[in-house]
Amino acid sequence: MQRITNNMLSSQLLLNINRNSVKMSDMQTQMATGRKINKPSDDPVGITYSLRYRSELSSNEQYQKNVDSSVSWLDYNDTVMSQAGDVVQRIRELTVQAGTGTNPQSSLDSINEEIGELKEQLIDIANSTLNGKYVFNGQKYTDKPFVFPKNEDGTSNTDDLKTVMDQIDQGPVNYTVSAGVSMTVNITSNDVFGNAEDQDNIFNIINNISTALAKGDISSVSAQLDNIDTRSDKMLSVRAEVGAKTNRIELLQNRLSDMETNLTDLQSKTEDADYAQLIMNSQIQENIYNASLSAGAKIISPSLADFLK
Repeated sequence: MQRITNNMLSSQLLLNINRNSVKMSDMQTQMATGRKINKPSDDPVGITYSLRYRSELSSNEQYQKNVDSSVSWLDYNDTVMSQAGDVVQRIRELTVQAGTGTNPQSSLDSINEEIGELKEQLIDIANSTLNGKYVFNGQKYTDKPFVFPKNEDGTSNTDDLKTVMDQIDQGPVNYTVSAGVSMTVNITSNDVFGNAEDQDNIFNIINNISTALAKGDISSVSAQLDNIDTRSDKMLSVRAEVGAKTNRIELLQNRLSDMETNLTDLQSKTEDADYAQLIMNSQIQENIYNASLSAGAKIISPSLADFLK
């Protein structure tokens, strides 16, 4: 028979009390934090899933920010394209009006003056900014793209168009909107206004109309109608492309939102404590701890003096 000494009883008692104290402390920690995993040793397998969910949620959050920025770019592009389209439409109306052949030179001069104002408006649109970024200067969006020399009357001189447009960047502005998915959100100035050498470059068209109006050359004015129409069609095509991208990005936006919900739910199931069960277990553990203390008091209270009494 194994001999049980007082030291052995005391050691076992302390061991049991400490073990129960640790378990009760763990329960209290879970109740205080609301999490069942507070350190890796609580659930070594669960912590690996938890870290994975956190990583994917962090990536998802960044994708959502990129998508929001992409939507802003595309919506703003659509707005700017609409404004440019209105200007081109008004130029066409004035061109048709000037080409009737019944206008005196004074009327042609008035039309020419409005054409000049529309050109200035178009330059303002071409220098549009979103959050301080010039949307028609590609990856050099911090630089103002359409900077023309000024005439004596303060109007913009667009005669040397090639020099100005050659300085404009046509590079794509890409956003990573999902894992392995990148989307170009900007539109280039060449796509919208045309290359400097194009006959239907909108600034070349305006220059030709203005020169013809000043000379009273009605046939040359009317000859620009075809160029206006081709440019208008190209601008509508670009706007349709922007609309298609917007539709796709909105679908991605919904997908990322659904993914966030699913990942958050999985993370919660892995990390969060079940309070109803935790309260019950905590009460049980507290009772066990108190019972161990009570049992210990009965074990260690008898001493040699008590025996000799």
